[in-house]
Amino acid sequence: MKLRDAALDPRRLRALIGKELAQIARDPSTFLIAFALPLLLLFLFGYAVSLDTTRTRIAVVVLDDSAPALGLAEAYRRSPYFEVTLARSLAPVRGMMVDGTARGIVVIPDGFGAGVKRRAPPAIQVITDGSQPNTASFVGTYAEGVRQSWALSEGLGPAPGARAGPPLAVSPRFWFNPDLRSRYFLVPGSIAIVMTMIGTLLTALVVAREWERGTMEAMMATPISMAEFIASKVIPYFLLALASMALCTALAVFVFGVPFRGSILALLAVAASFLMPALGLGLFISAATKNQFVASQIALLTAFLPTFLLSGFIFEIGSMPWPIRLITYAVPARYLIPSLQTVFLAGDYWGLLLPNIGIMLGFGFLFFALSFRVTRRSLD
Repeated sequence: MKLRDAALDPRRLRALIGKELAQIARDPSTFLIAFALPLLLLFLFGYAVSLDTTRTRIAVVVLDDSAPALGLAEAYRRSPYFEVTLARSLAPVRGMMVDGTARGIVVIPDGFGAGVKRRAPPAIQVITDGSQPNTASFVGTYAEGVRQSWALSEGLGPAPGARAGPPLAVSPRFWFNPDLRSRYFLVPGSIAIVMTMIGTLLTALVVAREWERGTMEAMMATPISMAEFIASKVIPYFLLALASMALCTALAVFVFGVPFRGSILALLAVAASFLMPALGLGLFISAATKNQFVASQIALLTAFLPTFLLSGFIFEIGSMPWPIRLITYAVPARYLIPSLQTVFLAGDYWGLLLPNIGIMLGFGFLFFALSFRVTRRSLD
């Protein structure tokens, strides 16, 4: 018994798609992965995960009772970059550095007010947690920035030994994300994770499920063609992934406040292009393994983890070693995430979108060709 390679028959295809939709409706885990898990991921990356360098916890130790010392401490407390715990001695806050409650300690020394009166304030001490180098550098830089702003407001010059300010003032301007909110690129990136899970993880189970349940033999006894069989497995999950993407987009815009400066057409073009390699890879894995457990594990290793680690979603590709950067070119999500971020934050820049769409469609053609080749068309 074999599946024929005949052309698509619309009547048979509708019946097969109806069968697959009925199977999806009977499987609660499909809806959990397609809708409940995306909501969880979106709220996690929208609220719990943040790469913003704001509200870093520090302790400010004030060893001087003068008005200038208290004024500087108040400047730290009002800074939007710090969450300050005030102390009168260093001993109580040492433990805060050890247990991670505070990422830095600013010590305003005794005699600070007297030094200010002489217009020669003593240097403050900034202690940082070197176990997190990026945070330590941030605390040191911004603590000095707060001190300099306070000194200028008090009419004081640079601290002794410090370099004078440059003759020109630099006013940075950040395009597309002026406030540098990490939510604006984490939430669109999480949509790529969602589409990978639906497109690859769910599709990786469909053919394997037919073999495990013994229904593949019945399928082969029918007059359906290989094209009809593949299409009936892909189309329902393609529509399911688009529905989940639409839900995630609505939440990103209306709940998390992510700007959407592009068009629905561009978003659909990018999403549909990525679903081709995602669905093709899942179908290829499913046909090659014939086992749902093995297929799910391979899908996690070949799709989910590369999308999470090698697509630029969390880690900048430019900062990776060159051998790893070469591997990222084989990850379809590498071309999806910048496209999503462009549509959301910049608009319809087709000069950037079209090359990425073309590459993703190329991956899709490759994976579907492999799926056709590997899918068993006769019983062993």
